[in-house]
Amino acid sequence: MKYSYIKPRKKAPFTTDVQLIVTFFSITIIMLLSTYAFLLFKDYSFVNERETLVQNRIDLEKNIEDMDSKIAYIKKQKALSEKVFTQNMVLKDSIANLFDLVPERITLSRAELLQNGLILYGVTPNKDVYNFMLQAPLRSIFQKTYTSFYPTDSGWLHFVSTNYINEDESEELNSED
Repeated sequence: MKYSYIKPRKKAPFTTDVQLIVTFFSITIIMLLSTYAFLLFKDYSFVNERETLVQNRIDLEKNIEDMDSKIAYIKKQKALSEKVFTQNMVLKDSIANLFDLVPERITLSRAELLQNGLILYGVTPNKDVYNFMLQAPLRSIFQKTYTSFYPTDSGWLHFVSTNYINEDESEELNSED
């Protein structure tokens, strides 16, 4: 006896509905795993990027310290060069003023600058010309002045004038600056 009008078919354990449900669950699990893998990768890349940024910051701080030390060195060098330039200008002006002090009748053959003094070598027609025209201005500048005269064949006199500034007074002048 047959109770059905259709021919019976074989029942499979995976019906269309079960296949559909398994497919959706599989897709959902794959999406969750891929999202988890993506988040793990992003977390790893963020950690690496953070470490790179921290290392860059440390390198930049070190570079800033190096540059600050170089800037300080350059500023010291600049100050030193300005000091040397100023001293050279003062020395140049002092030498120019010294040669302006020498009258036309007196001829200098050599001038030596010392730390705290000056030695002049030259020729003068007589002692009076030297004393009135050169020694008076030298005495106003220097505290100690010594002069030696030697006669020449032409009747003029060679002189060696040694002039010193007292070291105590020169230190006081330097401390006032």
